Amino acid sequence: MHVLELIKETSPIIGKAGAAFYFHPDTLARGREIGLDGFRFYMLGRGGVLGDAEAEVVASAFGYFHPALVARMWNSARERVAPREAARVYFQCCAHLGRVKLAQVEGLEAFCAAAEKVIAAANPAGLPLYAGIAAQPRVEDLPGRALQLVAVLRELRGSLHLVAVVASGLAPEVAHAIRRPNDVKTFGWDPAPTYTEADRAKLDAAEALTNALLVPPYSALDETARAAFLDGVRAIGAALEVQP
Repeated sequence: MHVLELIKETSPIIGKAGAAFYFHPDTLARGREIGLDGFRFYMLGRGGVLGDAEAEVVASAFGYFHPALVARMWNSARERVAPREAARVYFQCCAHLGRVKLAQVEGLEAFCAAAEKVIAAANPAGLPLYAGIAAQPRVEDLPGRALQLVAVLRELRGSLHLVAVVASGLAPEVAHAIRRPNDVKTFGWDPAPTYTEADRAKLDAAEALTNALLVPPYSALDETARAAFLDGVRAIGAALEVQP
């Protein structure tokens, strides 16, 4: 399989599987144990890899959320838990879901080896959320590690896509309104941003650019590793019951 075909086929599954732990009941329960509701745990847990940064820094890395919403959630959350500690616990929640859902999945060792190659080959320049989560220690057991790697790869594509959106001349909130219109208010935008057919064309260009930017790291995989990666992503997606 050509590397671009691999990227196009696996990215939708990675996008959903890598976020499967975000608001899972077990994650929400763990968040409550440390004093955070679901949204604050998401914001501080995902953004905590940036350290105890100002809300403006976090908003710039997240991209699609209204800065005022990020400030409210981030600042109130970090009053209760240190950002780095929240990030550590959040990544543990990812591993936990992997252990629960992926224990019977075959081929995880080969998948993990392939995923590690992609991550090692990716250039983190200009990708703070990706660089942050990629630097987090990963667990040793295969089910937990596999889902952590999926989460890292999700952040790789997401961070590159934000760069591609901006490079294509599109405001991130407009891109989000086009792609996920039902989530606009949840992300703090009310009224929703308006957009044109020209904006849709820019988003298409950003999607193509994102795929192109992923080609170099995924090119680190030979044919055998590509097959193992594809099989692994498909199996993980099936186990988590996510649809591409």
